[in-house]
Amino acid sequence: MTLLGEFSRLSAVFLPILLNFFLQGAHCELLVSPAGPPLLNAVAGSNVTLAVSFSGASDPAVTWLMSDLPVVTWTINSPAPPDIASNRRNVLRIEPNGSLTFINVPLDYSTNYSVEMTKAGLGKSFTNFTLKVFETIQNVTLSTQPDLAVEGSQRFTLQYRMQQGVVEQQMWFFNGIEINTNSRYSVENRSLVILRLNRSYTGRYTVSLTNPFSSETAHMNVTVLYGPDVPVLEAHPAQPFYASGASLSLSCQAEGLPQPTAEWAFGGLTLSDSRGGVLNLTNVQTSQGGVYTCTLLNELTKEKRQESMTLNIYEKPPGNPMCSVQSVNNADLQYHCRWSGGTPEAQLSFPALSNTSSGAGNFSLTITASDSLNGKTVTCMAEHPIQQNKCNVTASSPAQFLPAVRTTVDSDGKIVVTIRCVSEASPEAEVSWSRGSEAVAVGTTHHISSDTTQLTIRDYNISNFLLQTYTCVCRNPLGNQTREVQLRGPSVSDSSLFPNQDGTIITLTWEVPPTSVVTGFDIQMKGPDLLSRNRNGTRTRGTPNRFHTIQQKPGSARSTDIFNLDPEVTYRFRVIPKALMTEGEPSEVHRIGPGEGLSGSAVAGIAAGIPCSLLFLLLLGGFIYLCVYCYKNKSRQTRYPVSRAVEKTITTQTDSPPHNLLTAGLKSPPDYNRLQQTPSERSVALPSFVPPPPVRVATTV
Repeated sequence: MTLLGEFSRLSAVFLPILLNFFLQGAHCELLVSPAGPPLLNAVAGSNVTLAVSFSGASDPAVTWLMSDLPVVTWTINSPAPPDIASNRRNVLRIEPNGSLTFINVPLDYSTNYSVEMTKAGLGKSFTNFTLKVFETIQNVTLSTQPDLAVEGSQRFTLQYRMQQGVVEQQMWFFNGIEINTNSRYSVENRSLVILRLNRSYTGRYTVSLTNPFSSETAHMNVTVLYGPDVPVLEAHPAQPFYASGASLSLSCQAEGLPQPTAEWAFGGLTLSDSRGGVLNLTNVQTSQGGVYTCTLLNELTKEKRQESMTLNIYEKPPGNPMCSVQSVNNADLQYHCRWSGGTPEAQLSFPALSNTSSGAGNFSLTITASDSLNGKTVTCMAEHPIQQNKCNVTASSPAQFLPAVRTTVDSDGKIVVTIRCVSEASPEAEVSWSRGSEAVAVGTTHHISSDTTQLTIRDYNISNFLLQTYTCVCRNPLGNQTREVQLRGPSVSDSSLFPNQDGTIITLTWEVPPTSVVTGFDIQMKGPDLLSRNRNGTRTRGTPNRFHTIQQKPGSARSTDIFNLDPEVTYRFRVIPKALMTEGEPSEVHRIGPGEGLSGSAVAGIAAGIPCSLLFLLLLGGFIYLCVYCYKNKSRQTRYPVSRAVEKTITTQTDSPPHNLLTAGLKSPPDYNRLQQTPSERSVALPSFVPPPPVRVATTV
């Protein structure tokens, strides 16, 4: 009865546990899902909750991640407090059901969030959220960069600024029409860029900024300044020339905004009596003939235009015309021709370049560079009613050149490497520099000379120079030449030693690779000290042990003389290149003095070679003896020549008795071959009888 009672009590305890186990086994998957929208917008400073719900397990472990970085960890219904990142405890709070609440959410909490729930034996489940935090947009203003909108500018930018706010969408309008990115406009972050500005872009620009909680607009009127356009010059009355004492007027007009002001110049002097672009001349003299130049100026943009016209009051110009060629933006060629003065100013032109363009006194013509102009001699034709003249100019692309590298040390103890690139060209070549794939940035380390032909590099550490590749490009509109310079550590490429006739003085010379960074050289010697005298007047010598420095030379040195050598002893010399305290590989070691005995390695080689040589001779003698022995044995087996028929007969009938016809009752001579006896071993002389004529016997085999 007692056992039955105990069993009942145990059943009452374990049965609910077993039922709970089996019920949970039937729902063995942990699921977590958003309890609200996965994308939330919030105003900065408000409270917002990323709500979740879960099923399939009780009291799972919850981990919230902010951009894949864990920020909150907790087990639901655990008495232990949640583990919240220390720098986020004032903002983040986890709810009893695992949801994440933000208190006074800051702007920088806009990002992606994910929650992971795990339960032992049930795996892991997660879901994702996106939180965007906004501020209301306030006080939007527009500004421009640059301040003035000038026709021809490649980029003109309108930018907006605001006191506060987070913009989700920006829209731009021109005269009420929405602007999208195209070949004329580029809508960028916080700005609108107008490309290749011209006068048609004048108008009203508007920006509209919105987010889920606010919207603002701002306006600006943009006026595109242009001109002056090509000036129009006129003379009244219009005549091919004017006689002395005549009166006339010159006018200069051009379109522009604002209206450009005109200024007349003659002979390098500004004529102040012009009004509104009109210059009145009365009682003109021969000295007033020549080129009259009108300069048009836009007062706001400072853009200028010049145009010239010639008054013909005859007098031959002095001297001869002068020609030159210049580069324009390193893309075009500007040919110049000058023959000023005289009456009238000579008409100048470049017929080979243009049949329509000409000028008076001082003429320039800008054309697009092409290969056909490279090395071509262009003639300026100077035409005057009294005399015709000309001058020549030749444009050429940069010629091949070799960069020059020089190394020094400045007063601050820095290594200074100077690379110079100069190429003959017309017009003069402009040099650009790059290091690796990037342009050289001028600063404390790199400096480019005013004429761009020289790059100076300064640094304390030689390792910053090694394996650096610098490229210089000499360029003019007709082409370019490129050379690369890879700097390397201190090194000596070649060296030589030249003694005098007595062997008491040597001259040591060396060469340095063109791109090696060297600030000095150590001249080292190995051997007895140089000759000196002691107190008693007796010469003393040191003992050779190792190389030691006897001279130091600057980086520009390439030779040195060493005196007081003893011709009866051996010295060794070498050169150590240095970059400040960093030493490079030594040069070749040069020896001077009488011959020396064999070195230890040579003696060891000879000692090992003697037994090997004896063994080789012994084997060779044995081989020769074996060959002779075999040859003698073979030569003892002498055989007389036998005809093939007889040989065949002997082979087949060796044991048969001799034929009666052959013997004819006589004894046959002994067979010496069969007895294997040489003629010298025979005891008696051969019989002297004459054998009968041989009888041929046919034998069938």
